[in-house]
Parts: sequence; C-alpha cells; structure tokens
Amino acid sequence: MSLAAEPALVLFSGGQDSATCLAWALARFARVETIGFDYGQRHRVELDCRPQLRAAMAGLDAAWADRLGEDHVLELATLGRISDTALTREAAITMTEAGLPSTFVPGRNLLFFTYAAALAYRRGIRHLVGGMCETDYSGYPDCRDDTLKALQATLSLGMDRRVTIHTPLMWRDKAATWRLAEALGGAALVEAIVEQSMSCYRGDRGRRHAWGYGCGDCPACALRAAGWKGYRGT
Repeated sequence: MSLAAEPALVLFSGGQDSATCLAWALARFARVETIGFDYGQRHRVELDCRPQLRAAMAGLDAAWADRLGEDHVLELATLGRISDTALTREAAITMTEAGLPSTFVPGRNLLFFTYAAALAYRRGIRHLVGGMCETDYSGYPDCRDDTLKALQATLSLGMDRRVTIHTPLMWRDKAATWRLAEALGGAALVEAIVEQSMSCYRGDRGRRHAWGYGCGDCPACALRAAGWKGYRGT
C-alpha cells in the first residue's frame, strides 16, 4: 500500500467506528490529525475515552505514532440545545413517528463535516475521514453515501478547493469493521478498541462485555455486540 504524501483529518469520536477509521487513515496518509465535538451529548464519556484510545493506538506502531498529529475538540453546545433527542436529553430510545430512531440528531454529521472542513482549510488538509456506514447503521439519513457525496461537492465549491470525504466503513457491517481493525492493527488494535473505545448511547462504562463497555441494551450496543458475534463466529 502506497502512503499518500498528503495529510488527513479524521472525525474521531472515541467509538469503535472512528477508531477503525483512524487506523485506516494512519495506514494511508503521511500525517493524520483528529477532531472531536462536544455538543452536549448524553454519552459524553466518549470524549473522555478519546485521549487514551489515541495513545493506545499510537503505541501499537512506531510509524503510526510518527504520523499521528494534533487533536482538536470543538464545542458545539448550540447543537445540543436545539436537538430534542435521546442523545442530548434523558429520554427513552425509541422509534419516532417519522420512522427515525430518537437518537437521530438532525444535521449533526453535516455540521461535523462543515466544521472539520473549515479547520482542515486552515491546516492545509483536504482529506476528511468519517465512520459513517449505510450497510449496518441506525437509519440516520446523514450517514448515507448520497448525502456525503453531495456534501463533498458542496464543501469543495464553498471552500473553492477540492475536499475529499472518505468513508471506509460505508459498505461494511459491524463484523466486517472488526475484521478491518484486525487487518490494520492485528489483535492488539482489536483489544485496544474493546478496552478503550465507547459506543454506548447511554455512556455506560460500568459493564464489561466481550466486545467492550456499554449498557448492552441500546441500539449502538446491540449493533456492536452483533458485529462482534459475527466477527468471532460465535
């Protein structure tokens, strides 16, 4: 695999998918920076997991450690205030009348990529990487491939230079995501993701499962557990 001389910026939440995307980027780009967002999310513990997860991944490979650049955390508290969802309020996780899960935060990924592109412009970066997936996801319309292709075109026009959005997990289910992590960093990366990452919508780090920490009941935990089962063949 040839290493791109250009840098990349990874949307890094501290969860399984973004950790796998960070490893994917570290294997491909000469410098990789990360960006996270504090928007008043109910599972804010994921932000606390980010530094330890980044450090664990850097410790797996000297080349990754050399390529891993700055981390940025942006505050988007307004998004949390205008979002009456189960990710920003103490509310039950259900399906809404619109047919979307109550965890859907309208405009979240659109804003994330827009802010990431603005930061990337200043940092001289044109490659953005995100863990959005259409194969095995919770029904969020801003995770769809068509949405992100349209956003890529819009950002490129608005920034007046080419912006490329990479979504390496778009057509992978969760089992395939675990397999990709193993292919990129071996069993050590899988273990780091199990121990250090956080995907649970309730932010529960009090319960340890074979696939990591979480309540075990929310949609994010259910997807992660099912993917682990498929990956391990159990």
